[in-house]
Amino acid sequence: MKTAVLDIDQFKTSKVLGNIYVNTFSNHFQTNKNLISTPHSHNFYLCIMFTKGTGVHEIDFNSYKIKQGRVFFLKPGQVHHWKFFTEPEGFIFFHSKEFYEMHYVLHELKTFPFYYSYQNPPLLDISDIDQEVKFKFQNLYKEYTASSPLKELTIVNRMTDIYITLTRQYTVDIDLTDYSHPGYLKILENLENLLEEHYENEKLPKFYAAQLNVTTKHLNRVVKETLDKTTNQLISERVILEAKRLICHSNNSLFSIAEILGFNDYAYFSKYFKTKTGINPIDFQKNYNR
Repeated sequence: MKTAVLDIDQFKTSKVLGNIYVNTFSNHFQTNKNLISTPHSHNFYLCIMFTKGTGVHEIDFNSYKIKQGRVFFLKPGQVHHWKFFTEPEGFIFFHSKEFYEMHYVLHELKTFPFYYSYQNPPLLDISDIDQEVKFKFQNLYKEYTASSPLKELTIVNRMTDIYITLTRQYTVDIDLTDYSHPGYLKILENLENLLEEHYENEKLPKFYAAQLNVTTKHLNRVVKETLDKTTNQLISERVILEAKRLICHSNNSLFSIAEILGFNDYAYFSKYFKTKTGINPIDFQKNYNR
């Protein structure tokens, strides 16, 4: 058994608009408890703003507090689940890449920093529940539930308005001079795409450098200057993330998981995992399931 990958159509009660879903979070949670009560991923982009409630939101084995004024962003493939301590309220919307980008010729979702890279934080705190942001989410929900002319175009425009507002707050503490090498960002983007495709079988920087038509030294420089990591770190982080997902959210044996991830010898996989995480796969599984 693999982690469930949820599709937008599993949530929608109306087929008026395809590839888009907007709801209050309380309605969403009550209606879809059976779908979202266990760890799962999506094949779409997701944005949530909490206006009330407390709890924990786990995203790919990183735990974040749920609290008033916190916004979460998720990209396709990220595994997450919730644990609420008090009743949550807020707004949620999600959509496919195609739904958003078909309306813009020169604008893509990766333009927004929270969707640009898996390395970027998946959350943003809006101080004291910024009423402007809350109002924008409310208007998006009203438009989604109304019957109005040019409904789809209005929804996309309101989503974009939300994304732009959140981007400006998300980047307020970022020195944009750090991104003075747009060529570096393009290489990083292509590297992440290649990693998604090849991490199971290719774990050496030289493979990715060759695919990107750059030297291994230059690729390391790009990763170091943009993420303050090495290419080896980036590769191993992706391998370990998938290992953790399979260990905790599938019924595969540890030996099978080692094979899936391109390790012919379980002992070597176990050593690799422990070197990167400080704990062996068996103990990691036991600790997570406690």
